[in-house]
Amino acid sequence: MPPKAIADLIDTPSTPTVSLSPDRTWILLLERPSLPPLAEIAQPELRLAGLRINPRTNGRARTSYFTKLTLQHIGDLSQREISGLPTDVRINYVSWSPDSQYLAFTTTDETGIGLWIALIATGEARCLNNEMKLNAILGNPCEWFSDSRRLLCLAVPKERGMPPTAPLVPLGPTILENLGKTTPARTYQDLLKNPYDEKLLSHYLMAEIVVLDLGGKQTNLGHAGILSRVEASPNGQFIFVETIHQPFSYLVPLDRFPRRIEILDLQGNVVQQIADLPLADSIPVAFDAVRTGPRGFGWRSDTDATLVWAEAQDGGDPRVEAQIRDVLYTLAAPFDGEPQKLVALALRSRGILWGNDTLALVTEARWKDRLERLWSIDPSAPEKPPFLLFEGSSEDRYNDPGSPLMHITPSGTYVLFTTEQGRKLYLRGEGASPEGDRPFLDELDLTTGKTNRLWRSEAPYYEIPIDVLRSGLLLTRRETQTEPPNYVLRDLEKHTVAPLTAFTNPYIALVGVQKEQIRYMRSDGIELTATLYLPADYNLEQGSLPLLMWAYPTEFTQADAAAQVSDSPFRFVRVSWGSPLLMLAHGYAVLDNPTMPIVGEEPNDSYIEQLVASAQAAVEEVVRRGVADADRIGIGGHSYGAFMTANLLAHSHLFRAGIARSGAYNRTLTPFGFQAEERTLWEAPQTYMDMSPFMFAHRIKQPLLLIHGEADNNSGTFPMQSERFYSSLKGNGGTVRLVLLPHESHGYQARESVMHMLWEMATWLDTYLR
Repeated sequence: MPPKAIADLIDTPSTPTVSLSPDRTWILLLERPSLPPLAEIAQPELRLAGLRINPRTNGRARTSYFTKLTLQHIGDLSQREISGLPTDVRINYVSWSPDSQYLAFTTTDETGIGLWIALIATGEARCLNNEMKLNAILGNPCEWFSDSRRLLCLAVPKERGMPPTAPLVPLGPTILENLGKTTPARTYQDLLKNPYDEKLLSHYLMAEIVVLDLGGKQTNLGHAGILSRVEASPNGQFIFVETIHQPFSYLVPLDRFPRRIEILDLQGNVVQQIADLPLADSIPVAFDAVRTGPRGFGWRSDTDATLVWAEAQDGGDPRVEAQIRDVLYTLAAPFDGEPQKLVALALRSRGILWGNDTLALVTEARWKDRLERLWSIDPSAPEKPPFLLFEGSSEDRYNDPGSPLMHITPSGTYVLFTTEQGRKLYLRGEGASPEGDRPFLDELDLTTGKTNRLWRSEAPYYEIPIDVLRSGLLLTRRETQTEPPNYVLRDLEKHTVAPLTAFTNPYIALVGVQKEQIRYMRSDGIELTATLYLPADYNLEQGSLPLLMWAYPTEFTQADAAAQVSDSPFRFVRVSWGSPLLMLAHGYAVLDNPTMPIVGEEPNDSYIEQLVASAQAAVEEVVRRGVADADRIGIGGHSYGAFMTANLLAHSHLFRAGIARSGAYNRTLTPFGFQAEERTLWEAPQTYMDMSPFMFAHRIKQPLLLIHGEADNNSGTFPMQSERFYSSLKGNGGTVRLVLLPHESHGYQARESVMHMLWEMATWLDTYLR
């Protein structure tokens, strides 16, 4: 166990999650428990095709859940707890009916996953069908029909039978073969390994389509298979079905497997097969690379039953010269005509937001230079040229126009929230600026492309617009350094604020903590930012403190974007299981998220130099301020931050000790790219070698604590990375400790694991910084 002050912070329940009803008259408060016990994380699981499956429940393994639901009326603030739930209930996949009269949600126990509904008028909940168990391995197993009286679900077939048994003697070797085809792939975890794995995957992912009414009557539509997506059309007359089929792959995860796209009617008959896509195992290793053929299917949300999808025109390879990268197509019911071209894009499609017959917004982007464009199109006149609303860099947070506000239609779909007969819409954004993030709400004129600022967060608050309840009345979430996030009603016309929730500060041990957003300069002139935290009772007259610096590098193409300020000085001081701020309760100063920009056309070619320069600037600043001295500063990070930590210890003498959690340290083990690096090991061998702290283990003389989850399934961060790095450090006489947390993945969940991790961190820092 860590020091009691830290343990108490971990055991403190978080404030509830809040969900707004479609008619904007209710909010739902969803409460989570504190960390689960290790016994819960240690339940049997199958690791297949990139998935982690709980075979007992036919759901995802390691799923967090809610334990309590409470309704609150926005008008009179009256509350009503959802009643009739089982003891020790575990709730997931909560959704409002389109008419706001019901909630649907799942509950999980040892027998499987069931479907429940609750009546908003009374708060009473009941199981909709005791005989049916849902298949939630691939996500939410149920969705509402547009009439709010039926739900479309994926159920475990009753005739599925027993799971396949493992053969006592293998039937033969596992054979992989490639006959001259270029099929690169990044480093994936939990892939299929043999024919038995294939049988397990087919067994547990098998589902059938059922329709349930509010009385629990079940109508089976059949169509059993590995159903990765099942969605009703907005008018409720058709069902989109995506079915994964063989041949399976042992080299890529499930989302690359072959799939068949079909449209069904409400009797389960196939109206039309739209596509049958092959295994996508030859997608180029590049961020804008996509599979060939149709992709990204979805219903057009503003009309009855029209399908939309994208198709690459460059073979899915962004390195191929092409004037047109993507074309978006539509196909309306009864789906027997020719697809209609909606718009042609010079960059890769990033999605479409629907408004009405004459309005949709299309985003296109290019990763290489971070270029983004937002277009307004008229779906009724595809020949009409698109109107450019925004063009800029995704790195340029200061000029980010924000995201369009959406609202729910009577059929339960999301469309653009427009005003003045569709001529204007709302934009909300983080509002990054030199003084920190200041969220805003703008009104965008679609005819001119000009915006009008309606509201902007003001000091000492960090306030985010959630929704527009009516003209001039906003629902926002507001917080300060000392006040946790709470929801308020803000009247822009009357200039009044009315509280909606009253969540109290759960972190008593951190009350009074000193927080300051600081700025300083790197040696090459790039301005950097960090947030400095000091214990509540600290003052400079007491002298310097031991300090923990916790960071995560980010790549940029432009230096001016790298210098932009991120985050806000007015945000509430919150903690989670992995937060370095927990060490404040143990008497440490913390420099959180000091920016570590890696800038350039190929930024990783100078990764080490830029990383050390950023760290040196941060160290010099906290020493200049007198809050730390150079002999008592530790460096730490998680994942890519762990990789950063090891590199800083290998290539500088700035830190007394390091803590690296769940990292990768040998880039030759991720040869087809990592993080933002698109080049392969064979295209940039020197960069891969120079960036691998494993190759410089003999230089690391400062103490390094390595922590890793034994079941890490993050791409590239195999536990072997920490094991081999530990061996290399030990073999070169380093001071190193390796902690492998049983059953834990890339992020740690179990209370025992988190408490032990924090004990390790506190003890390591006390030993080498104090």
